[in-house]
Amino acid sequence: MKNDYLERILTAQVYDVAIESPLEFAPSLSERMNNRLLLKREDMQQVFSFKLRGAYNKMIKLSPEILKRGVVTASAGNHAQGVALVAQRLNCRATIVMPITTPQIKMQAVEAYGATVLLHGDSYDEAYAHAMKLSTQKRTTFVHPYDDPDVIAGQGTIGMEILRQHTGPIHAVFVPVGGGGLISGIASYIKRLYSEIKIIGVEPVDSDAMYRSLQQGRRVKLAQVGLFADGVAIKQVGKETFRLCRELVDEIVLVDTDAICAAIKDVFEDTRVILEPAGALSIAGAKVYANREKVRNKTFVAVSSGANMNFDRLRHVSERAELGEQREAVMSVTIPEKPGSFRKFCAMLGTKSITEFNYRYADPKEAHVFVGVSVRNRNEAEKLIKSLEKSGLRTEDFSDNEMAKLHVRHLVGGRAGGVKNEILYRFEFPDRPGALMKFLNSMSHHWNISLFHYRNHGTDYGRVLVGMDVPRGEQADFKAFLDQLGYRYWDESKNPAYKLFLG
Repeated sequence: MKNDYLERILTAQVYDVAIESPLEFAPSLSERMNNRLLLKREDMQQVFSFKLRGAYNKMIKLSPEILKRGVVTASAGNHAQGVALVAQRLNCRATIVMPITTPQIKMQAVEAYGATVLLHGDSYDEAYAHAMKLSTQKRTTFVHPYDDPDVIAGQGTIGMEILRQHTGPIHAVFVPVGGGGLISGIASYIKRLYSEIKIIGVEPVDSDAMYRSLQQGRRVKLAQVGLFADGVAIKQVGKETFRLCRELVDEIVLVDTDAICAAIKDVFEDTRVILEPAGALSIAGAKVYANREKVRNKTFVAVSSGANMNFDRLRHVSERAELGEQREAVMSVTIPEKPGSFRKFCAMLGTKSITEFNYRYADPKEAHVFVGVSVRNRNEAEKLIKSLEKSGLRTEDFSDNEMAKLHVRHLVGGRAGGVKNEILYRFEFPDRPGALMKFLNSMSHHWNISLFHYRNHGTDYGRVLVGMDVPRGEQADFKAFLDQLGYRYWDESKNPAYKLFLG
């Protein structure tokens, strides 16, 4: 083997800065997957990712004269923090070039270690080109994030730890893949000792450079990459990492954003830790593999590679996690535009919880509603859709419709020209089964709902906006209805936002 990585890994120097991260059993995930899943907790390192291993193993080998000139690197964040920490320990200047899309939390962490941060380009590749230029100009050492034997060997110590921590059989080890340094190091150690253990890489469907490269037998350069999992947003894998992966990696599994979000939630439920998207890739891949192969009672190891999550991303993760786990069905349902139709439709859903309902009056004959429903799995969603269709309600599944999930659900609205006596009220429902049906059953059957927007936000109260066509002579009856209902409410009929956009 070109370069004896077993020896390199065995002699790698990483433990001056790194810990031997725990290998933890994930009970809830294991039960759902029907396999034993162990998480290699690299998110517990000082910089909340594995990257300090390779950075230290590379930089500790540099001579004092070279260190004095400083180092340069390019990184989307985690490698940058590793280099910055090591530079601080070794009293060395570090310049880090980061894409302008890098999460703020990663930039702040790098600066906290005393490194100089330069923002350049929209992707890692543009930052990399700029860093290489700086390295040449200033005659400083470039510390590559992944395509360097010393960096690869440093990351390979994770594989050494896995085999030391779990002495029983392992079916497969799942590893997130960006440039390929982590999986190359782990595979180099594990495959040398136990060739029967599968090494499976995991990439996002929109950042699949290693998958395409292995498929075509050459390094493929992507025209663009998705940035949700910014830690693996690499357009082209390394030369050495590609060579090692061709030889040692069994396969690459691809996962989408929803699956990554679901994996973040899964790990949180087992550990109360929030991984970053790239850090949760391996868990998402393990779930896909277990479902596809129908394997049971095997031992999987998934490397949870990092936890540098921007807090504001949690809104998106929470929104998409249920879809990724196929525990929410999003659909369009066409119902007759007449009083009582909405109540009848909700009754057909039975005990299923409505997670979202968007509707605006637009047509005197038909009402198109955008609805989200909690389900146990995709099969249950399909049965629900067939049941609605059988009852004469035209239904279209939007659970895999990216535009519907990202945009349309928030834009259902407009003006209802045919509604003459519309009033608009905002309600707080106790967010429990039956609250919505109580509201509908308490209403007069001839008051038509002209607008309805509700979204379950995981709080104690569901916040609902309702427009109703109530004739002027029935205002007293409507007030009695509100008092009888017992829910908190606010009259928003004169709200300027309503007047400008909906009224």
